[in-house]
Amino acid sequence: MSTLKVALLQHHCTADRAANIARTALLARQAKEKGAELLILQELHTSLYFCQVEDVANFDLAEPIPGKTSTIFSDLARELDVVIVTSLFERRAPGLYHNTAVVFEKDGSIAGKYRKMHIPDDPGFYEKFYFTPGDLGFTPIDTSVGRLGVLVCWDQWYPEAARLMALAGAEILIYPTAIGWTPEDPEDEKQRQLDAWLTVQRGHAIANGIPLIAVNRIGSENDPSGGCNLDFWGNSFVAGPQGEILHRSSATAQEVAIVTLDKGRSEEVRRIWPFLRDRRISNYQNLILRYID
Repeated sequence: MSTLKVALLQHHCTADRAANIARTALLARQAKEKGAELLILQELHTSLYFCQVEDVANFDLAEPIPGKTSTIFSDLARELDVVIVTSLFERRAPGLYHNTAVVFEKDGSIAGKYRKMHIPDDPGFYEKFYFTPGDLGFTPIDTSVGRLGVLVCWDQWYPEAARLMALAGAEILIYPTAIGWTPEDPEDEKQRQLDAWLTVQRGHAIANGIPLIAVNRIGSENDPSGGCNLDFWGNSFVAGPQGEILHRSSATAQEVAIVTLDKGRSEEVRRIWPFLRDRRISNYQNLILRYID
């Protein structure tokens, strides 16, 4: 196929897991009606963003894969005849949990998984308490709509992750995301954070000559400990292989955005900007160091 219709499903989440799944399924059906072939869901879309606090009770939200929730999305992919990129809280073994993206093929089978590699630990984002870093590497997932370089949220700040996906043949970079700010942040700081988020990911698209999709949630979610709430800033977007913005969602509205990607565009861009050709790979050994003293 020379073009690919992708859908970005941006919405809020609540403490009602069944309602969240039903909302996602409704939006997925709307996306299918609009001709979407690939559906991208936001990070941890079946629940509130529980990482605002460290609470062992939240481990009860995790499930094995395959499991009850993954089966729901498997059935949905089969029903709609689409490829779906999900983001689930994986219970791998007692005491061992991952933040895992699961890609379902059109027939409902699991095309592949990616376990989040870069795990933040900041106020309001205490993910190291919950998630073991991934061990599946930066390996693209082959599907009927292309080879997908699926990463997750905090991974989006690391050019190494995007580059390794591209070097392994990823045709699209995809980031399910849950990112926001606290209401107490001044407006100029909020704008700097949002601009940085957009800019660094557009840079990944440019540096690798492939399109990039980031899907973020919306809405305000309360900190159960009484600390600062998180206001998720939406702005789900698609960038082309030269960093051009092909779509950008609103900051606050639920949306099903349909974007048509030209699959031949990456070849054209890489011919005029041959960044992969000109890499000096024999001189990059220090990239494996934490810091050069």
